[in-house]
Amino acid sequence: MLGAEFREGVAPVFDSPVLRRLLPAFALSAIGDGMSAVGVAWLAIRIAAPADRGLVVGVAVAAYTLPGAAGAVLLARPLRALAGRHLVAADATLRAVTLALIPLLYATGTLRPGWYVALLAASSLLHAWGISGQYTLVAEQLPPQARTAANALLSGFTMAAFVIGPALAGVLVAAAGPALPVTADAATFAILAVTAATVRSHRPVPAGGGAGGTADRARGFAVIARSRPLAGLLALTVVYYFLYGPVEVALPLYVTGPLGGSAGLLGLFWTVFGIGATAGSLTAGLARRLPLWPVLMIAVIGWGAALIPMGLLASPVPALAAFAVGGLLYAPYPALSATLFQRESPPELLSQVLAARGALTVLATPLGTALGGPLTTWLGARHTLLASAAATVAAGLAATALLTMARAGGMTRTNPAGRGGRRYRPGRSRPASPAPPAGLPARRTGARSQEQP
Repeated sequence: MLGAEFREGVAPVFDSPVLRRLLPAFALSAIGDGMSAVGVAWLAIRIAAPADRGLVVGVAVAAYTLPGAAGAVLLARPLRALAGRHLVAADATLRAVTLALIPLLYATGTLRPGWYVALLAASSLLHAWGISGQYTLVAEQLPPQARTAANALLSGFTMAAFVIGPALAGVLVAAAGPALPVTADAATFAILAVTAATVRSHRPVPAGGGAGGTADRARGFAVIARSRPLAGLLALTVVYYFLYGPVEVALPLYVTGPLGGSAGLLGLFWTVFGIGATAGSLTAGLARRLPLWPVLMIAVIGWGAALIPMGLLASPVPALAAFAVGGLLYAPYPALSATLFQRESPPELLSQVLAARGALTVLATPLGTALGGPLTTWLGARHTLLASAAATVAAGLAATALLTMARAGGMTRTNPAGRGGRRYRPGRSRPASPAPPAGLPARRTGARSQEQP
């Protein structure tokens, strides 16, 4: 029965000639990004001096994501009116060209950390717009009732890529050297660029630039400021994603240092994380029957607790098990927090609220990753993992205490739209609201994609 419902849900997606042609290319590029979860950090380790490895890894990993957040803001005016396929093609072309230069420089022995970081930064400049273009294509090609299935497919590609990509990267590094995963990543984006540039849209692009402009974000921030649940959830989400960032720097140095492992072991870590995250994403749908606020608190505290064995032990097996459990607990948070934003926001202002939310959350993980470089150099990989774990658990416990106090005190809030004077308790859905629009992109989270996380 579930299989029949799934086929019925995705049938309109594959009935679209444009999406039917582009979806395989989207999946391939997601696997390329999954390979880069290992390849970017591993190549940084190989070209950096031993004393500078923590800093170079941190800056390189941040460079692969952080400029995309800046590009999302600085390039909004010229890019937000483009059709979805043009956004996808522009991002994929830039990514393919700049990433392809990295193995060429490495092969000639001229790749230095500064050039490496600069090329990674250039490759990510349009990536937030490329992801946005994928979801814009869904909105352009499908009616509203069919978009949820398409969005789920795009999210599923990202999760599945972290099962396949890192393991494949470990094999490629062992077989042909540390630059090959980056080469493969460039090739996947070249395929996506050609596919997006040559596909022809059969539906007109809706008029209007959509949410995301300065005025829209200002209205969204005003709604959030008037709502304690939304303000609290946004603060928790930013802190949660920020504290995840140092893990992406500490993990490869943890593998090469305390564990004495290779690129294959690093790939295995991301693979088990991806398996756990895929299972967590599937179970997130079941959480609709549960109170979402407590589930979010469990996700935050549980992810932090799962990192603790990695900081305390120098044994691969328990560390891998802990990271898999961490992926299981981490993955539901992005979807469930977005659901709460949809429930707590006035329907007519939802796009503005989500634009304001995205303006902050898109920066959180890259900034945490940038901090992870000097933090790992100062504390070491294991202590950085412990610090991230302890801070995450503390953030979750503090949020739980505040939520408990608010409920015990009977905290209520006024409808942010100011209509009707009805009052609701935080975390409860707004009755009789129309369904919100689907399809806003998420961060690679590595989580990387994050809602982008």
